[in-house]
Amino acid sequence: MSDRIVPVKAITHSDANQSLKGGLTSLNLGSDAPRIFRALAEATCFGAKKIVERFGEEGVEIKGLIGIGGVARKSPFIMQMMADVMGMPIKIHKSEQTCATGAAMFAATVAGIYENVGEAMQKMGTGFETTYQPDKANRDVYQKRYEAYNRFAVFNESLLQNT
Repeated sequence: MSDRIVPVKAITHSDANQSLKGGLTSLNLGSDAPRIFRALAEATCFGAKKIVERFGEEGVEIKGLIGIGGVARKSPFIMQMMADVMGMPIKIHKSEQTCATGAAMFAATVAGIYENVGEAMQKMGTGFETTYQPDKANRDVYQKRYEAYNRFAVFNESLLQNT
């Protein structure tokens, strides 16, 4: 994997901190746009994994993920990567307006059209168009890269602490 770019993000703090810095490492003359894109996609997935891990630390069990919106519906590459990194399935919602539909479900319930939100979901929901299942072989590769990402992040944060 010597040609792989490693995303680096300062992540030793579990809470949001807008002053943390990130970067890319292992760049070389062959680091073309697709490799940089992949590193940025990995950084996004690794960042999401840190968030899910934080929920776990706080006692909130996450059993699966639901993807909504543009990237979830238009990028099988990123969604499969996310499932592999997370090690859990990701269902992709059919609706192009998931948030608006959810708001309408709550509004219809409050207005008395439906007895509860569950009933509104049954009547108004559109379901899922696909589910991405984690691939065990990819999961093992991404776990090693995630560990490297975390090690680089600690180093990066200490290096850039006073800049």
